[in-house]
Amino acid sequence: QVHVVESGGGLVQAGGSLRLSCAASGNIFSINALGWYRQAPGKQRDLVATIIIGGSTNYADSVTGRFTISTDNTKNTVYLQMNSLKPEDTAVYYCNVRGRTRWGNEYDDWGQGTQVTVSS
Repeated sequence: QVHVVESGGGLVQAGGSLRLSCAASGNIFSINALGWYRQAPGKQRDLVATIIIGGSTNYADSVTGRFTISTDNTKNTVYLQMNSLKPEDTAVYYCNVRGRTRWGNEYDDWGQGTQVTVSS
């Protein structure tokens, strides 16, 4: 079983910054990709940013140039640095981790989410 835990959400004024963290632990042999998604009230969960280990990053158009995804592979951790925050960035942010367990099975697990609220 793989555990995924996000942290770092909170309340910030428009124009401010926050850094989200997500740590994966448990039966992990490898991590192939990590991502951040968000869901605002009454809306679907949307991609914010993804990173392929050893490969590329991908960002939603709405956050390009403001958000940066990065990893600390030694800690199985992914970060989302969010700058120039806007009220429309308000949402619950979820972390997704994909890879293989020590038994060779693929996993695709989500964290419980962390609330980000941007006031105008």
